[in-house]
Amino acid sequence: MKIFGVTGWKNSGKTGLMERLVANITARGLRVSTVKHAHHGFDIDQPGRDSFRHREAGAEQVLLVSSSRWALMTELREVPEPTLEEMLDQITPVDLVLVEGFKRDRHPKIEAQRIETGQPLIAPEDETIRAIATNRPDIASDALSGRPAFDLDATDAIAEFILKEVGLA
Repeated sequence: MKIFGVTGWKNSGKTGLMERLVANITARGLRVSTVKHAHHGFDIDQPGRDSFRHREAGAEQVLLVSSSRWALMTELREVPEPTLEEMLDQITPVDLVLVEGFKRDRHPKIEAQRIETGQPLIAPEDETIRAIATNRPDIASDALSGRPAFDLDATDAIAEFILKEVGLA
């Protein structure tokens, strides 16, 4: 499986870019899965539902199955957060795994950045960032050390760049 990430600060456009990339790349006939790093308090279950009640009762894992999908929820219960590598081992093999977040991990990434956030670029300090996707027209090439900059909405060009980077073009 090939792996490529989308990173950036909060509200930088990561999720929108991920959504567009998944649609674009799957439309090319490739199989894509995603991994999203979330903050510690997230929950995909709803209070009162049977699966929620199972977890609350102490189940380590709850496997929820229907004719449309299945989901496996695992409670860490004081066990350290798994690494990205450990989580990738849980994914059924596909052509490309797009990873949102995990900024400190060492896989190749594109940085999403919106001028509205007022946040500095991460790229100058992180060689795993291979390109920038931004709505800032003033990005100086010297700050990028020769890495390409794309308009944040240039999904086709960004997808093509990623596929070339991972050898799927």
